[in-house]
Amino acid sequence: MAIQKTKRDFPLDRIRNIGIIAHIDAGKTTTTERILFYTGRTYKIGNIDEGTTVTDWMEQERERGITIVSAAVTTFWTVKAGLFEGQETRINLIDTPGHVDFTAEVERSLRVLDGGVIVLDASSGVQSQTETVWRQANKYKVPLIAFANKMDVVGADFHGTIQSARDKLGANAIAYNLPIGKENEFKGVVDLLTKKGYVWASDETGAKFDEVEIPADMLADVEKYREKLVEEISGTDDILMEKYLKGEEIGVEELKKALRQAVIDNKIVPVLAGSSLRNKGVQPMLDCVVEYLPSPQDIASISGTDPKSGEVSERKTDPAAPLAALAFKIQVDPHVGKLTYIRVYSGTLKSGTYVYNATKQIKERVGRLLLMHANDREEIDEAFAGEIVAAVGLKDTVTGDTLCDETASIILESITFPEPVISLAIEPKTKSDQEKLGYALNRLAEEDPTFRVKSDPETGQTIIAGMGELQLEILVDRMKREFKVDANVGQPQVAYKETITKSSEGEGKYIRQTGGRGQYGHCLLRIEPLPRGQGREFVSEVVGGAIPREFIPPIEKGVIEKEDTGILAGYPLTDIQVTVYDGSFHDVDSSEIAFKIAASLGLSEAAKKADMILLEPIMKVEVTTPEEFLGEIIGDLSSKRAQILSSESRGNARVVIALVPLAEMHGYATAIRSMSQGRATYYMEADHYEPVPQNITAKIVESSGFTGRVER
Repeated sequence: MAIQKTKRDFPLDRIRNIGIIAHIDAGKTTTTERILFYTGRTYKIGNIDEGTTVTDWMEQERERGITIVSAAVTTFWTVKAGLFEGQETRINLIDTPGHVDFTAEVERSLRVLDGGVIVLDASSGVQSQTETVWRQANKYKVPLIAFANKMDVVGADFHGTIQSARDKLGANAIAYNLPIGKENEFKGVVDLLTKKGYVWASDETGAKFDEVEIPADMLADVEKYREKLVEEISGTDDILMEKYLKGEEIGVEELKKALRQAVIDNKIVPVLAGSSLRNKGVQPMLDCVVEYLPSPQDIASISGTDPKSGEVSERKTDPAAPLAALAFKIQVDPHVGKLTYIRVYSGTLKSGTYVYNATKQIKERVGRLLLMHANDREEIDEAFAGEIVAAVGLKDTVTGDTLCDETASIILESITFPEPVISLAIEPKTKSDQEKLGYALNRLAEEDPTFRVKSDPETGQTIIAGMGELQLEILVDRMKREFKVDANVGQPQVAYKETITKSSEGEGKYIRQTGGRGQYGHCLLRIEPLPRGQGREFVSEVVGGAIPREFIPPIEKGVIEKEDTGILAGYPLTDIQVTVYDGSFHDVDSSEIAFKIAASLGLSEAAKKADMILLEPIMKVEVTTPEEFLGEIIGDLSSKRAQILSSESRGNARVVIALVPLAEMHGYATAIRSMSQGRATYYMEADHYEPVPQNITAKIVESSGFTGRVER
């Protein structure tokens, strides 16, 4: 892809930082490719099936036809009429993955974006992953517009898709334009505010379209839905509401200004119709991105914490203010090394200068700054507030770290990621692969915060964990291709967790006398269960110097290590609070290692009396199947300990939604194909953890061969 030099002198109000988000296969990457073509960033439309897309540039993405990593691209668009008529706007665009295994890519992209386009499949409506990305966008209060894609597909239903968004997402979704025709007859849209029709005729690239009169058979619908849109917009603005109630005519520009504010305030989600694959309806959506999604200037300030005082601190979106930026993604590039993607919220970041990493309290040197166009790079000297860039040279900065001015330090809200639910053992094939494996795993773990690497203390094996089999499969594939590491991989294992069901106490005492100086550590621990999903807490209630203060951190370290290795069956403990409340020490023999071991022993003893149980990941599974296979599929799910939540019609198919333990889903892709003659599909995402039934727990504990047996 030929790189055009990007204009650097763009005022903040003419920048849009947006993301394309959706369920898998809704058409995000296809929509992104059309945007790049119509804005002149590319000269040929990229095609997923041909492996010629710009944003899906990895080999694995092109081979599989899916997006794995989010890709950032900078492009430009000029609205020909409306609020920003004739103004060129710079769009920093991030195309995100749809597959749940790569949910971290969506999470971190939404954390740094100002707005987004949620792509809906008009033939399927709101699907499971659509709900997930909607929740992620809501968490960071990201304003959205919706694009009802695939209007040319059999079963496409524009108004049904809008109703689905209202019912399932609780979104105030409302038609912004109406499709002219549907399925094979879909050829254009009618803009409800301007009452103009646009038709894409013979030009197969869709670059040209004609303005037409509204078809006679649509006049009544246009009036009806325009009235609904005007009523909804007026309801968000007091002045317009007064005009509306008096029956006065409201100008298009007034409506657009009020709609812009309503979208920014997350009060309205305008829905547009189109078909990215057939090159129809993308340009009106681009106009809406510029007209209704916020610029960095509309996000007046960003708040964080002052690391010195702990108080809330604010930064204005101003290039002249002190620097505040968030590292949101790490990428290992074979040509330039480690790339750190950064969103600059305030101030100016310059290449060749030092910045302060407030999260780690260290100084880092920014070697070079790059504007990313998928996997192509353009070198720049400085980045201003509101921009998204990549930096080369930051050695210790990781995802979620804040970079700022040392004299005005601030820590911005970090990014939270879900816990892994599946793991597998990995070992190098040869001695020479051993060192390369460690390096590759560290690099990949740096890139992907949901990918974890640990060593099994019982077997000495290296265990890798992630969000799903596909994610781990691709990471192992990347190790072979990018890092040239050959490895043997075990069967995927469920990431169980251990917890306690009642409070108890335990004493940990470690005394060794081996001639010379001995070892003495003694602590009393109390453990209590926490609500599900709370994680782990450590508290010290030691008073009066029963244990010197310097031995409390080693006690905490001993507790954490024991929690990590597990007590019942070798799985990590969760939802537990451990309190050290008393103990004793020896003036000469007490040491950090002695108290660390004592803490581990104390936790084991307490846990044995706390009625331990295993927790397993429960998956939300959505199966789409032709009607004739419905009975067999529901019967099969029921045999997998599934809880069937709902069964509904969607077009000419049936959709079953169920909660199923991950342990029962191994090999389900093959099973569902054979049950439905290859016609059913399924989608699965982690939902929550639940206790494992007692009989299954006994089998897991027995098969684990774990030495830390718990007496009942």
